[in-house]
Amino acid sequence: MTTPEGPSPKVAVVGAGLMGAGIAEVFVAAGHEVGLYDPSAQALASAPARVRAGLELLDPERDSGEALRRLALHTDLAIVVEGGDLVIEAGPERLAVKQAIFAALDPLASAGAVLASNTSAIPIREIARDCRARERVIGTHFWNPPALVPLVEVVQSEASDPALVQWTIQLLDQAGMKPVHVRTDTPGFVGNRMQHALKREAIALVAEGVCDAETVDIVARYGFGARLGILGPLEQSDLVGLELLLDIQTTLMPALDRTAVPHPYLVEKVRRGETGAAVGRGFREWTPEQAAARQAEVTRELVAAARRRRGLNKGGRR
Repeated sequence: MTTPEGPSPKVAVVGAGLMGAGIAEVFVAAGHEVGLYDPSAQALASAPARVRAGLELLDPERDSGEALRRLALHTDLAIVVEGGDLVIEAGPERLAVKQAIFAALDPLASAGAVLASNTSAIPIREIARDCRARERVIGTHFWNPPALVPLVEVVQSEASDPALVQWTIQLLDQAGMKPVHVRTDTPGFVGNRMQHALKREAIALVAEGVCDAETVDIVARYGFGARLGILGPLEQSDLVGLELLLDIQTTLMPALDRTAVPHPYLVEKVRRGETGAAVGRGFREWTPEQAAARQAEVTRELVAAARRRRGLNKGGRR
């Protein structure tokens, strides 16, 4: 394995879907040679245009062609993995699929390669079950879209080599990401445990008739959400004082939802086909125009935030 300080490590990405192409974009933008694999020739063929669009969205004045020359497309898994220092799996979020991918990667990857999964929630020990060299298997949970949301949760399982975890954290940091070390291989890691605790309570509030879905979203965006980007929940607690936190929780904790499975309200929504904006109805009602406009607004805000972090103005110049 190369070191982050030495020759630029080679990255291989397995899966050319939404996340795979986005992860490839992160690394080619940072100067790495990236091999991208997908069994679907159609998905693979569309990847360069998607990567180019992402690069130009963030920095219109950048020579995207120069970055794209570092992207190689492959339909042969053995070729894309060969010589890779970091191999990132970005396949479907299904355990059996990921286990099969890692069982195939294990004998193909070079002895010093780190094998990483972009799973959002599945424990790494389960994904690595059929690997012989489980010490080199870790999690690298990127958030969507990877080039605009800087967090990467680097997950260490019981078998992971801590030195490889630290190497990966350093590499991601140098690529402009914000890696964090997740020391216990718990389902959902850190981010999705917090996010879905919030979503469980949000769904329960609507199901119980406390408020409607629009009110939940307004409260989150314009209340505590307005400060989350600059002040984490435990920082905020320290700043206002833990005595206040204890007083509030003494009243509040008994009332919080404790549903231990997906909430029946959510299950019934899916059963009825009310699966979200794509079909016009989920927790809220959507026209195609409303959904497209809201998604465009979210993208604009994420791009603006990413440009501020990187010191770029609207035209891409520093």
